[in-house]
Amino acid sequence: MPGTPFRFHVTTAPGDSFVSGVFPAKDAPATFEGKTDGYYQLAYAAFGHLRVHELEEGGVELALMPGPSQADDALVAWVDAAARAVQGFYGRPPARRLLVLAHPTRGSSVGFGTTMGHSGAAIAIEVGVESSPAALAHDWILVHEMVHTALPDLEGPQHWLEEGLATYIEPLVRKRVGTRTNEDIWAEWVDQMPNGLPAVGDRGLDATPTWGRTYWGGALFCLVADVEIRRRTDNKRSLGDALRGVLAAGGSIAESWPVERVLDVGDAATGVPVLREQYERMAHAPAPVDLPALWKSLGVSLHGDKVVFDDTAPLAAVRRGITGEP
Repeated sequence: MPGTPFRFHVTTAPGDSFVSGVFPAKDAPATFEGKTDGYYQLAYAAFGHLRVHELEEGGVELALMPGPSQADDALVAWVDAAARAVQGFYGRPPARRLLVLAHPTRGSSVGFGTTMGHSGAAIAIEVGVESSPAALAHDWILVHEMVHTALPDLEGPQHWLEEGLATYIEPLVRKRVGTRTNEDIWAEWVDQMPNGLPAVGDRGLDATPTWGRTYWGGALFCLVADVEIRRRTDNKRSLGDALRGVLAAGGSIAESWPVERVLDVGDAATGVPVLREQYERMAHAPAPVDLPALWKSLGVSLHGDKVVFDDTAPLAAVRRGITGEP
């Protein structure tokens, strides 16, 4: 039955380690606890010859799986930098404990990553054994996955909101720490946001689980919501405030919420019902967005591969607020 408390204890063989994304019990070592939900799943776990590092801040644990890899200190620095960047955006660690399972693979870049909650928080991610410190410093995938930990696991067909939110927030997080620029972000959005527009036969975001609608349709929802929240509040509130409100209410990936609760808590944090209105407009019908008009009102245009800003545009202040332009 969902909500049933559980607890388990793990004993390992000599020389082996065990790690789990399920939150540890506070009163017993090597013991983990939580509550069941309707998915019959738990956050990732691993055991064996792992190299385990406790990061200094944010309750992050890095477990390096067996195999050749970079020096441990380079990987610790990579995870620590991503965690600090995400914590900086939200003002707190998204989850009280986060396990990052790094799996060495061929290549010179970060590979596939995925995040699981369910009574905890864990990320499994591939890291190319030839990845340089510079490549790790400019990686976006781990930040994307960490953003997932700051939203509850949604109980309905809103995977588009989970992925779209991470797609939208990740560059803003990295902009704050200097690994993206304003020009980078707007050029990417002008180029990629059209992938999120509805095509023929679209039935709304909840019922059209294509790649474009899931990632960029979700990101477009977030952009339009952010613009509208800022417009209605004279740039005093933002989508970020809504997300921080959800997190303050206990809405991390360790929990499962219906989307309506996320919308209502987020709207309460901003004082305007934008998320609920946007969801009702875009979730069950195509609801196309006039992107050329949106870019013009924000004062964004592309000339070749160069982005140009117009500070006389009606919503130029909103644009500057979104990406933190001076």
